[in-house]
Amino acid sequence: MAGNSFGTLFRITTAGESHGPANVVIIDGCPAGIPLQESDIQKELDRRRPGQSKITTQRKEADVPEILSGVFKGKTTGTPIAILIRNQNQRTKDYEKIKNIYRPGHADFSYDAKYGFRDYRGGGRASARETVARVAAGAVAKKILTRYKIKIVGYVKQVGELVAHISSPEKVTLKQVDSNIVRCPDKNVAEKMIKLIEQVRKEKDSIGGISEIVASGVPAGLGEPVFDKLKAELAKAMFGIPAVTGVEFGSGFEVATKRGSENNDTFIYKNGQIQTQTNNHGGVLGGISTGMPIILRCAVKPTSSIPQPQQTVTKNGKQTSISITGRHDPCLLPRFVPIAEAMMALTLVDFF
Repeated sequence: MAGNSFGTLFRITTAGESHGPANVVIIDGCPAGIPLQESDIQKELDRRRPGQSKITTQRKEADVPEILSGVFKGKTTGTPIAILIRNQNQRTKDYEKIKNIYRPGHADFSYDAKYGFRDYRGGGRASARETVARVAAGAVAKKILTRYKIKIVGYVKQVGELVAHISSPEKVTLKQVDSNIVRCPDKNVAEKMIKLIEQVRKEKDSIGGISEIVASGVPAGLGEPVFDKLKAELAKAMFGIPAVTGVEFGSGFEVATKRGSENNDTFIYKNGQIQTQTNNHGGVLGGISTGMPIILRCAVKPTSSIPQPQQTVTKNGKQTSISITGRHDPCLLPRFVPIAEAMMALTLVDFF
């Protein structure tokens, strides 16, 4: 099955399903001598793991990483790193009754259309459970980026119609983000977001939103012209995450209503280097980084699995209805943040 690897020089390959025994990632191209231990990976996995708060899925997974290769005496050896994360809290019976029914918003039909056979347990390979392997790999990428003083911080910018007020995205800290369960650095709006998500869950529904991811300290010059632009590769990285339906950089879709005189970022010389007065371009021009913070946003759809009755069909085309039981996030955004951070880190390390 193609499409399970990401990156060129720093390349990862993931394997595993939602209800299989484990998920695994193999990292090829990691330099030797990087200090790495399982606790470094655990910190990132804890931010993504299920069951971490009242507004996430109540599936309980410890997500303990096991480094199987590529590390000796606490440092990377330069050989492939294999990391295993076991699944421990599957409830396959939740899916037995609906194995022949196509769930609205899910990949059930498209996987059947492509392969003629699929793992229906929790969505199998199409499940966001697979992203646990990416976050593990992202933890390694972040360790490398810290050597270059590059910081990546993501947060929840919007849930439904509630929008956080972030005046300086590059100044947001991890401590601010993780200070509340919705991962929004605007405390006042965060409280409203939590209440909205709780309300939506009571209504047996789900809700979407927007996550903003910022990379600070990225030097000018990363990226390749034309087809391998930094912006294009970052967009691919984000679109590869389940539930992402849109990606924008800098001013994003607001440019449709701007004039050039408003949107152009004038160049200045400050602190011994060339910068821009504003950052409407989001840190990338011509597909190459400018040294300004890279700012992108992902639109994340509402969770497809909801307990409300919905109309659908079976594999044989028979009309039926479905109510999806089990344990699901009423809003994907709080756990989406560390996944998006990981994919940005993997992309930047690959260009380095």
